[in-house]
Amino acid sequence: MYIYQNLKTMRISVPKILAGAAVCAAMLALPAVTKAQAVFNHVALCSKDLKKSNEFYTSVLNLKIISNPFKDTVHTWYSIAPNIAMHVIQSDCSTTKVIADHICFSVPSVPKFVEMLKAKNIAYCNWKQVQGQIEHRVDGVSQVYIQDPDGYWIEVNDAK
Repeated sequence: MYIYQNLKTMRISVPKILAGAAVCAAMLALPAVTKAQAVFNHVALCSKDLKKSNEFYTSVLNLKIISNPFKDTVHTWYSIAPNIAMHVIQSDCSTTKVIADHICFSVPSVPKFVEMLKAKNIAYCNWKQVQGQIEHRVDGVSQVYIQDPDGYWIEVNDAK
């Protein structure tokens, strides 16, 4: 009663209090606000010869070149998934490349992809870098590893 009388003298009506309480209750029922999750946007690779890289990515992986926002001759942008891009930048690149640092693309059939690699004389290997071997993972996925003209490792799998 004491609270009601004090609120009345402050000219706050009971319906306004109840409305405020309802808003507070609704806010408490909402999930806690968390930090925004980062969303993958693009990957960038260095190339000593952009023309060679363009030939590789368009003819071996069939990537589509998209608009270059920099409008220069040292970047090529590719669409690699809906709203995800990769760009290759011509520069003086590091020569150290290890298979654990790789990007991955999926194809419908690894054996058919391997046939195309053989036709183009492109070397491939499994995870242990045994040349000419397809890796068959315990989860049923088949994969091979190839290198682009600058030595970057690329996994190609069937993502079953």
